[in-house]
Amino acid sequence: MSLTCFKAYDIRGKLGIDLDEEIAFRIGRGFARALGAKKVVLGRDIRASSEALAASVAKALVAEGCEVLDLGLSGTEEMYFATTQFGADGGICVTASHNPMDYNGMKMVRAGSAPLDAATGLSSIKALAEADEFGPALPGGSVTDIAQVARAAYVEQVLGFVDVSALKPLKIVVNAGGEGSRSDL
Repeated sequence: MSLTCFKAYDIRGKLGIDLDEEIAFRIGRGFARALGAKKVVLGRDIRASSEALAASVAKALVAEGCEVLDLGLSGTEEMYFATTQFGADGGICVTASHNPMDYNGMKMVRAGSAPLDAATGLSSIKALAEADEFGPALPGGSVTDIAQVARAAYVEQVLGFVDVSALKPLKIVVNAGGEGSRSDL
């Protein structure tokens, strides 16, 4: 089966045509095998289809004996951060980014949050997912909810980019009415 959802740097496709839960499962198993991954960070965006696709990816990673560090609802940048922060072998965020509602996809990285492309693993993941010859599940896989601890570490990191003392004195101006608003209407 030729998978059309593989692009140059990520996975994108129309739901039910290019990408579904079964394909997500195969991609998850291929990801673990291609990278030799034992620990993988997994997040997802708010799209209606993302939770089910992420659940299929988690199930696949567990079937490959991986420890899945589940971020739950998160941004791609949080997955990048957590992959390095928690010493994972890779990370996946189920997200369609700017694509229409009837699309979804995945952003994936290797250890150290290094991007994937055809030369660094994406073509191997595609070949494994297309072949779909994974065999029975391997032992040792698990899912751990790290959403709170990962979010706290991410927020601390981001806040570390700002020198609050350099902001003082600080004045904040708020225009709650917006341009052209009138209070007498």
